[in-house]
Amino acid sequence: RAGDARQEEAVRALARRLLGPRAAAVSLSVDPALAAGGPDIYRLWSPPGAAVAVAVTGSSGVAAAAGLYRYLRDFCGCHLSWSGAQLRLPDPLPRLRAEIRAAAPGRYRYYQNVCAQSYSFVWWDWARWEREIDWMALSGINLAPAFAGQEAVWQRVYRNLGLNQSEIDKYFTGPAFLAWNRMGNLRRWAGPLPPAWHLKQLYLQYRIVERMRSLGMTTVLPAFAGHVPQGILRVFPRVNATRLGRWSHFDCTYSCIYLLDPEDPMFQVIGTLFLKELIKEFGTDHVYSADTFNEMTPLSSDPAYLSRVSNAVFRSMTGADPKALWLMQGWLFQHQPDFWQPAQVRALLHGVPLGRMIVLDLFAESKPVYQWTESFYGQPFIWCMLHNFGGNHGLFGTVEAINHGPFAARRFPNSTMVGTGLVPEGIEQNDMVYELMNELGWRQEPLDLPSWVTRYAERRYGAPNAAAASAWRLLLRSVYNCTGVCVNHNRSPLVRRPSLHMDTELWYNVSDVYEAWRLLLSAGTELGSSPTFLYDLVDVTRQAAQQLVSDYYLSICQAFQSHALPELLTAGGVLVYDLLPELDSLLSSHRLFLLGRWLESARAMATSDREAEQYELNARNQVTLWGPSGNILDYANKQLGGLVLDYYSVRWSLFVSVLVESLNSGRPFHQDQFNQAVFQVERGFIYNKKHYPAVPAGDTMEISRKLFLKYYP
Repeated sequence: RAGDARQEEAVRALARRLLGPRAAAVSLSVDPALAAGGPDIYRLWSPPGAAVAVAVTGSSGVAAAAGLYRYLRDFCGCHLSWSGAQLRLPDPLPRLRAEIRAAAPGRYRYYQNVCAQSYSFVWWDWARWEREIDWMALSGINLAPAFAGQEAVWQRVYRNLGLNQSEIDKYFTGPAFLAWNRMGNLRRWAGPLPPAWHLKQLYLQYRIVERMRSLGMTTVLPAFAGHVPQGILRVFPRVNATRLGRWSHFDCTYSCIYLLDPEDPMFQVIGTLFLKELIKEFGTDHVYSADTFNEMTPLSSDPAYLSRVSNAVFRSMTGADPKALWLMQGWLFQHQPDFWQPAQVRALLHGVPLGRMIVLDLFAESKPVYQWTESFYGQPFIWCMLHNFGGNHGLFGTVEAINHGPFAARRFPNSTMVGTGLVPEGIEQNDMVYELMNELGWRQEPLDLPSWVTRYAERRYGAPNAAAASAWRLLLRSVYNCTGVCVNHNRSPLVRRPSLHMDTELWYNVSDVYEAWRLLLSAGTELGSSPTFLYDLVDVTRQAAQQLVSDYYLSICQAFQSHALPELLTAGGVLVYDLLPELDSLLSSHRLFLLGRWLESARAMATSDREAEQYELNARNQVTLWGPSGNILDYANKQLGGLVLDYYSVRWSLFVSVLVESLNSGRPFHQDQFNQAVFQVERGFIYNKKHYPAVPAGDTMEISRKLFLKYYP
């Protein structure tokens, strides 16, 4: 670990970035003896004398940062989130009447999903990474992947093994799809990776690992999972490798990657070579990530085979680092439960010595695996909240499950739980859920949620407001309280390819969202200058509009089935010519809801026009077709200004006109024919070359009010 002085300096620098000159009134120090070898601890107190209002000591840099945020949150009424910060500090800073000590209940607070590397972080520069690492430290996160730049190291290894550049280019995907290349799902699609990409990512990775370690975080580096480019078979013709099956809706043009047999000597050669090269480049904290069978069926269900695979992966780690610890996603066990029966799970986990693997129970808030595997048969695990798929927009939460789940997991017989984690596929959505989960990572018992969310609203907006607090309590009990098996994947007709059989089922009472919308608007006079308030107003109005789209969709279907042309024209006309354009102008009024911002950040990574074009096509394809022919269509849907008008709305316009044509001509509607026609529209959006602004336009409050006056039920 980084020395105490280095951690202290890093946490003080963080305080200066956050608070400017006011940071001088806070004393920050690091003292590992505080934790006595156990989980993190921080203490806060006000020393005598007026120079320093509060002193914070943490057992690590992260613990000190978490203590600082506790003080800012609970005593200064401040708030920090992806959508903005509210840091209006009282003057002078409040002093504490008594000392406060907090101990984390588990060793780890983990953050990041391998998919978020592509859905959220792919186009980030250092300035954006710095903000994220600051947020991580203040949230108390002490274990996280550092995955940037690994392709540059892999390229070096492949070249050393004798592969040529074209074989490597046929293997790596484009930047927006690298997460699935790393897990052996996908190759070549939207690639190749330009040389400049490798250089920029290496440069980023140096800074990321340096900053994370300086704050006392443990970085997780990638390791070899067994997947290899086809070129390996040319260089080593006698190597024993088998082609895996197709992944998702991709055929073998872009999937069916080769997996080395665990017994083949090249498995250890390649795995150890890569890890030694990586450690030489970036140093190590001895924790490594590898996923051999993510959403891929293993070649055999024989427990002995599965043990050999996990043992081979682990040995390739210890060949480079005898202290290696393997961090593995437990997603596969709940994703393919028919294959992963207890004997298979046990075999895979026991191929690694007990305690040398940590399993992420990835979807524990809805489908916990620890309960049916006797706590992962003795391997340590982290209770994780997945929460979000594809980086979709949409208000969602399972607050009761996350408020009680981690505590139940700790009480489970012979529990091997070692911490909590946040593992969304995409970030920058539903701030409240992540603030709650971060707070629970430091608590010994559940929170009183209604009073917690009331305080949350006050901190987030910087002032108490009865209407805003009531709005949040309504959202808490409805849209944020999904119970049972809840999959937060936005299936609203708004963001899906139109058909006559779309899912409009919801887990909550829509009138609660409409009422929260009304209450937030009424709070606008007092809170309208708060950036976080304006973000939430857009988000809640967007959710209300999404609900309205479902209503108009049902009216369209009903009119079509009753052959009622006037009603079809009315419902379809309102949807296509008013509601969707109004929603687009609402989204376009806020910086964080702009398509142009996503595309601009992609182009900013480029060092030439050709790269800029490739990166922009990557960015456009990911949020729409997700593949050459809509292979995972709309999986990563977003509600962004520009995307609603030129992609979703154009699809709906075509759907309505085809239905009208069907009623006029008496010919039946054929979904297959419509799909072929609408695919041209979807593909057309990706290649339309239109420039989308990265700067917002319009008055958010005014547009929301206009929508409300027209559409409030």
